[in-house]
Amino acid sequence: MQTLSQNSSKAALTEDWRNAGFGIYIHWPYCEAKCPYCDFNSHVARVIEQDRWKQAYLAEIDRAAEAYPGRVLNTVFFGGGTPSLMDSDVVAAVLERIRQSWTTANDFEVTLEANPGSVEAGRFKGFHDAGVNRISIGVQALNDTDLQRLGRIHTAKEARQAFDVARNLFSRVSFDLIYARQDQSLADWKAELAQALDMAVDHLSLYQLTIEPGTPFAHQLSNGDLPGLPTDDVSADMYDVTREVCDQYGMSAYEVSNHAQSGSESRHNLIYWRYGDYVGIGPGAHGRVTKSGRKYATEAMSHPDRWLSGAEQGQALRSSIELSHETQADEYLMMSLRLSEGTDRLRYTALAGRDLPEDVLSHLSDIGMLDISVDRIKATQQGRVVLNAVIRELITG
Repeated sequence: MQTLSQNSSKAALTEDWRNAGFGIYIHWPYCEAKCPYCDFNSHVARVIEQDRWKQAYLAEIDRAAEAYPGRVLNTVFFGGGTPSLMDSDVVAAVLERIRQSWTTANDFEVTLEANPGSVEAGRFKGFHDAGVNRISIGVQALNDTDLQRLGRIHTAKEARQAFDVARNLFSRVSFDLIYARQDQSLADWKAELAQALDMAVDHLSLYQLTIEPGTPFAHQLSNGDLPGLPTDDVSADMYDVTREVCDQYGMSAYEVSNHAQSGSESRHNLIYWRYGDYVGIGPGAHGRVTKSGRKYATEAMSHPDRWLSGAEQGQALRSSIELSHETQADEYLMMSLRLSEGTDRLRYTALAGRDLPEDVLSHLSDIGMLDISVDRIKATQQGRVVLNAVIRELITG
């Protein structure tokens, strides 16, 4: 016979997503040009049928509203691709349908990713009027030489101009930079980071350049045509300097690559890292959604044309796989250890049905990789540098 505590524990498992909230991710798959380092699901197209895309998004929102009714929606995130190439009336229609379908939180966050070209910047007011209240700009570098090397089609001047437009329209503005670039020294990065922090409103995403398989950069590297990349030691020093300088400016790292003033963290991304529920809409979009007490990993068809046709026929999903509680626990661990707040031990134990191995925890603590307390596990600064290895050790422990 089950006890009351066992029943309560099972009930808590079925509603685990409430620990982190509920969001919607909208993927726009098109860019003006494909960057050589990018392995995202993005495409270049001569003609885009914006109205057809609008109707497909609305149809998928309707299906999600039917599947996950009665929830409070915390966030919407337009990602890509380059969502700032969307017509503002498409964004407005999507947000209107979303508000009709769910109750939105009092601090409802709507983020749209943008490139800083003049075309996109000219659309910012339309996005603001449509209901976007947070903008994230893909600046990537603050000098033209490196922007060209990264395959970006905007200039440093255009990036600053777009940023000025954004901060005059939106109360919350973030932008991205990539470091460990070709021929970039530690001093170069420190100086550029200081410039960025002088510009910053409340949030910065700072990513180390990684060479992803299948990208043009990977091909160039294998052929010896990508000279001047920093050594691993220099890249590690850049990571350390990033944290030190951002701390001095009051923009501490709340996640491995993301820095913000207190209270200005990306609420949508926190849903991912805290392992909440999110619906993925658009080509290749992933989701994690709970239905009837069971959590599913969803993935939409990746090619834009196939997804568009599928959405029109109610068949845009490529897969929907139920996740075991052990898999959920592993995913929660992998995501939450990226955060400075770390992993809630009781929540992990409830999902996994067991504690993390004490001998592994002790070992990783002894060698300075983890900071462990009664209720939380956090990666140290040293541990974050090799976080994948730390997580692998914990999971396989």
